[in-house]
Amino acid sequence: MAVATLDPSARPARPLIAAVLTPQERSQVDAAVHGYASFIHRDTIAAAMQVVRERPIAALLVSVQRCRAEPLDSLGTGLRGYPTVPAVAFVSQRDPGAVEMLLRLGASGVTQVVDVTTPQGWARLRETVGKPPTPAVARVQGPILEALPELPPDAQLFLEAMLRLAPTTPSVRQFSSTLGVASGTLLTRFARAELPSPKNYLAGLRLLYAAELLEAPGRSIAEMTIRLDYSSPQSFGRHLRTLLGITPSEFRQRLPFPAALRRFIQQILVPYRAQWKTFHPLHPPGRGRH
Repeated sequence: MAVATLDPSARPARPLIAAVLTPQERSQVDAAVHGYASFIHRDTIAAAMQVVRERPIAALLVSVQRCRAEPLDSLGTGLRGYPTVPAVAFVSQRDPGAVEMLLRLGASGVTQVVDVTTPQGWARLRETVGKPPTPAVARVQGPILEALPELPPDAQLFLEAMLRLAPTTPSVRQFSSTLGVASGTLLTRFARAELPSPKNYLAGLRLLYAAELLEAPGRSIAEMTIRLDYSSPQSFGRHLRTLLGITPSEFRQRLPFPAALRRFIQQILVPYRAQWKTFHPLHPPGRGRH
């Protein structure tokens, strides 16, 4: 049996950008960056910052032209709360007011400028916003793959898929469907390999992403649960009580991301290294391991 292939829809999505642009700039940007990124357009900075709180935003794009008449208090406050979201000033016209506005945006925390009045401007915009939104995945994936060296190819594929999909995949049934493997079959293969269940791995990874999101001081627990597709903050609370016996507030205080990552590696990876080295989650026993 061949190795299961991932559904194309499971591939990493294009970066999601929150943008505050003029109507003309919106159409220009959408056309120029088509295929590189997806945009959520808002009319005000406050509305764009609300998107940052609720969605996995890779960057914030703010038009110098659009925001001249708008107070920037919400921008400065918002960027301090979400320091991992880069803010980019967008310049489509050069005039005396643009320089002053750039200075104001810089004082509010905007650290990059894209000027599309230059020949290289549109290419720079594509380069700036087209980077995959994977900082959180990279922080989780690197140490976990280092803890499980010498994985068989299908085990590596399985683990990388779970790492990438865990933030938006709350159930093993949904994850199994993406992989093209029946959830019952997956459970049986883990049990035969004497490994913790796939549910345990998925639940643990989702807690890692929760801890990573809660590093942002401006992000509430309710906002984090929206980002990770929990049905409600109460659902997340029940999940925590079942797994760890603590409340969401205690989780935030006791298990910051580095501590949560160490706990996951030591409890659910290191004791099972030998099993993972010979594990084939996407193959039936004895077949398709070439």
